[in-house]
Amino acid sequence: MRYVPIKTIEQQGISTLHRMRQGWVEERTALANRLRGLLAEFDLPLPARIRELARIPQILEDADNQLPGAARLVLHEGWEHFVLLGERISKVERQIEKHARSDERANRIMAVPGIGPLTASAVVAAVGDAHEFRNARQFAAWLGLTPRQNSSGGKTQLGAITKRGDMYIRMLLVLGARSALMSAARRTDRISRWLLDLEARLGWRKALVALANKHARIIWTMLTRKVEFNPSHVPPCFVMAGS
Repeated sequence: MRYVPIKTIEQQGISTLHRMRQGWVEERTALANRLRGLLAEFDLPLPARIRELARIPQILEDADNQLPGAARLVLHEGWEHFVLLGERISKVERQIEKHARSDERANRIMAVPGIGPLTASAVVAAVGDAHEFRNARQFAAWLGLTPRQNSSGGKTQLGAITKRGDMYIRMLLVLGARSALMSAARRTDRISRWLLDLEARLGWRKALVALANKHARIIWTMLTRKVEFNPSHVPPCFVMAGS
């Protein structure tokens, strides 16, 4: 395992924003599932989508659904807490986006399709100096996006990704890759064509992980060589910054 240097105070501050956001997101998801499950016990099911929970106040105000008073009260308090969590998440996301827009490195990284403010800010906060990684593959390995290697009888077999290292950034890269994959058919750049071909040959899931891996390598190159992303170029798909 490759470890990065100790974070600066500034990096720790931005990392704190990300960690609090992730904690609130997990708490909101758990609360949403709890509210949905409790309502289902009274034959008041809600679809498994966050936005559907906006119907809860209407359900609680409906006197015909025979919800007990005690349940109605505590579910209302749960709904209020759910709304509060949403407000806190939105507020910290605005802070993270402000950081990403103001940081030159994060701002350049966001030019990569599928890489938004959250991912760019998280990478910059976690990796002070990308030169600490010898190459792009080592950086991808630190994020757990490289396949396991099983050697036997002189033969090397590649398995699933290791999933070691920074789980949060890996999750953001995979989510970003999903977004890029879903919109790849509308783009004509080389990476999008490569991605669609890979999906056709290996399937959606493997193409998703492969793109997350490629994004990690692209980010390492952009950080170490101070280059900008250009989707029309042959890999490594960069042009020198300021050229």
